[in-house]
Amino acid sequence: MRRFSWFNATSLTLGFAFLYIPMLILIVFSFNESKLVTVWAGFSTKWYGELLHNEAFLDAAWVTIQVALLSSTVATVLGTMAAHVLVRAGRFPGRTLFSGMIYAPLVMPDVITGLSLLLLFIGIGLDRGVLTIVLAHATFSMCFVSVVVSSRLVSFDRSLEEAALDLGCSPFEAFRLVTLPIIAPAVISGWLLAFTLSLDDLVIASFAAGPSSTTLPIKIFSSIRLGVSPEINALSTIMIAIVTVGVIIASLISKRASLAQQRDEQAAARTT
Repeated sequence: MRRFSWFNATSLTLGFAFLYIPMLILIVFSFNESKLVTVWAGFSTKWYGELLHNEAFLDAAWVTIQVALLSSTVATVLGTMAAHVLVRAGRFPGRTLFSGMIYAPLVMPDVITGLSLLLLFIGIGLDRGVLTIVLAHATFSMCFVSVVVSSRLVSFDRSLEEAALDLGCSPFEAFRLVTLPIIAPAVISGWLLAFTLSLDDLVIASFAAGPSSTTLPIKIFSSIRLGVSPEINALSTIMIAIVTVGVIIASLISKRASLAQQRDEQAAARTT
């Protein structure tokens, strides 16, 4: 086993510093008394109070959360179904085209995706709003969910499903009672990935959003054109805290699910 060298330690330190020092600076200046975000004038939490009274930011945050929850849920369902078809359906007419259509949005520029969706919504006469943003986010994020779930289904022991079918389960019951609980960590990871992509998206949402459905990234981007305000620092700090807590909770849930899966597989191996 190779020892952990000074070169590796230095590389990791510089890499983490490059990623996280800007976030730490942002968090520190969110407690700045001054309106100038680059000049420290003392510790204060007043910008958090100002943020709670900013109706524009609060409305945009609520729209963003609604869109992220709905689109990630839709994307998880569709992405899991697509992954199951790709891995379990074998060879069928149009499989190559189906696979290409799933993976194409992963490398497609966001501008192209957003523009094509905008033309689609205009062509079918659908007014832009929360619904169109949800549809747009679910369209591209389901591809990421499909990739994550597919990687788990490839290594899945199908003998467990076959045992359930031999015991009288229908294919749907075998998937619901056996397959889904085992691949649950991958499904949860896909949902979290889709949720994060929806929260962070700016380009596609700017094409799909309407006048009354401004998301938080669009609002922040519009605001910083006039300069970064301390309220944006406070808002970003809150978002960092929420994401950190979410990642910790998701890691704990995923770890517990993985341990439960290992126990189930060991118990199934002993019974067979």
